[in-house]
Amino acid sequence: MESFTSFIGLLAGCLTTFAFLPQVIKTWQSRSTKDLSLPMWLVLFVGISLWLVYGILKMDFPLLLANSVTLFLAGIVLFLKIRNG
Repeated sequence: MESFTSFIGLLAGCLTTFAFLPQVIKTWQSRSTKDLSLPMWLVLFVGISLWLVYGILKMDFPLLLANSVTLFLAGIVLFLKIRNG
């Protein structure tokens, strides 16, 4: 049962993580961030960072993997938003 639970966690993490990919690609290609909310991306970035810390403290591989990638992808969008306005 533990492996099934880990599988569900890993699958959920992958799906929610890669949901950011279309936004990253669109923002990277268009270089346009005018319609993105800076406060939303800042709060999201902090929240993902806290999930990553939680995963580290719990030594939970699915949380670590998903939130590491999500933090990277959200960081790209946040960087472009701050740089491009």
